[in-house]
Amino acid sequence: MKKITILLLLISSTMISQIHTEVYLFDIEQKNDKWEVTNGENISKNLGYDNQPHFYNDTTLIFVSTRKKQTDIVKYNTNTKKKYFLNNSINGSEYSPQRIPESNTISAVRLDDDGLQRFYEYDEVTQKNKTLIKNLVIAYPFWYDKNTLISSVIVNDTLELFISDLKKKTNTSITKETGRSIHKIPNSNLISFIKKGQKGWQIWSLNPISKEIKKITEINKMQDMCWLPNGNLLLSNKKNIIQFSPSNNSWTYFYQFKDENINNISRIIVNKKGTKLALVAENSPKILAQQQLEAYNKRDINAFLKPYAKNVKIYTFPNELNYEGIDEMRKRYTPMFKNTADLHCEIVSRIVKGNTIIDEELVTANGSTFKAVAIYTIKNNKISEVRFLR
Repeated sequence: MKKITILLLLISSTMISQIHTEVYLFDIEQKNDKWEVTNGENISKNLGYDNQPHFYNDTTLIFVSTRKKQTDIVKYNTNTKKKYFLNNSINGSEYSPQRIPESNTISAVRLDDDGLQRFYEYDEVTQKNKTLIKNLVIAYPFWYDKNTLISSVIVNDTLELFISDLKKKTNTSITKETGRSIHKIPNSNLISFIKKGQKGWQIWSLNPISKEIKKITEINKMQDMCWLPNGNLLLSNKKNIIQFSPSNNSWTYFYQFKDENINNISRIIVNKKGTKLALVAENSPKILAQQQLEAYNKRDINAFLKPYAKNVKIYTFPNELNYEGIDEMRKRYTPMFKNTADLHCEIVSRIVKGNTIIDEELVTANGSTFKAVAIYTIKNNKISEVRFLR
C-alpha cells in the first residue's frame, strides 16, 4: 500500500489533479525571430487520463491513454493522423513511455497489479516485455544513450536523480529533491533536470560523464519544460508557454492559448526538427458542470455524483453551508431522482470564468417550474463547492 501511495503522490500527481487531460499537437515555425503556433489538434480525444507525450521520431508521437480503467501506450503518426495502442498489458498501467535509443523498443514505468512499480522494456513486434532496472523505483526516466538512463527515482518518499549504466549495472546518485522534467540540452552533451530550491523549482544542467551539475535558472512554481533546437527553454504556465533564453537571461511569451479547452498546461515536448509541439492540457471546467447536468436530467445518481469531490460543500449563496460530503449528497438526491418523474434542468445562460462556472437554470419538478442560479467551483478537476442562489 505504501508503494501505491508514493506512486500516486510522485508519479501520477498529474493523473489525480487532471483526470480529464488531453494531448494536443501543433505545428510550430520560427519567422523573423518569432514563433508561430498553428494547426492545433486534440489527438487523444478520450474521456480520461491522456498524458506524457514523447516523440518517437519527428513524425511519430507516443503517449499514455486510459482505456478500460487502465493506462496504456498509444502510438500516433503525425502524417496519417492514425493512432493505435502499442501493447495490451493486462498486468498494470504504463507511464512515461520513451523510445530506447538505437532501437525500436520502448521503455515505460509500470504500476503492476501487485502494487509494485517497475521499469520495463516493450517490444512492439513480439509484444514481450522485460524489467530493465530491478533495484530502483524509477519515477521519471530519460535515455541519454542506449546504455545510460538518467532518472528521478523514489527514495524515502522523495525524488532523487540517478545515473544508471545498464551495461555495467551500476546506479549512481547525483542529487536530491528533483522533479519530472529531464531533457537533452541541444548542441551539447549535457542534460537538464529540475530541482527544488528555497524559492521553488530550479533548472540545472548535468554532465553525465563528469557528474558535474550547474544551476541554469529559477522557474519558481513551473515544473514542465523542454528545449527548442535553438537552445531556448519552453515552460508551461497555465494557458501560456513562456520562453527563456539562457544566452541573454531573458524571458518572453512563446504563445498564449485562447482555446477554452486548453487550461493548466503541463507536459510539453518539441520534436528534434523544431516543427512540432505536443502538450498536455486540462479541458474546460464547464465539462464537469455539463456532465452532472446531463446525469441530473437522466436521474442517474452515480453519473451525477462522479464530477463531485468526496468532500464537496453545498452552500446557499453566499456562504451559508447546507451540508458537506458526497455521501450526504447521495442521500438527498437519490430519493429525489426516484420520486420526481418530471425532474429537468435547462441552462438559460452559462458563464465560465477560470475555475468558476455560473449557470442560470430553469428547473422543473413536480409540475412546477422555477429559476435558480448555481455557482460551481472546480478544484483538482472536481466540483469542490456549489452555491445556490434562488
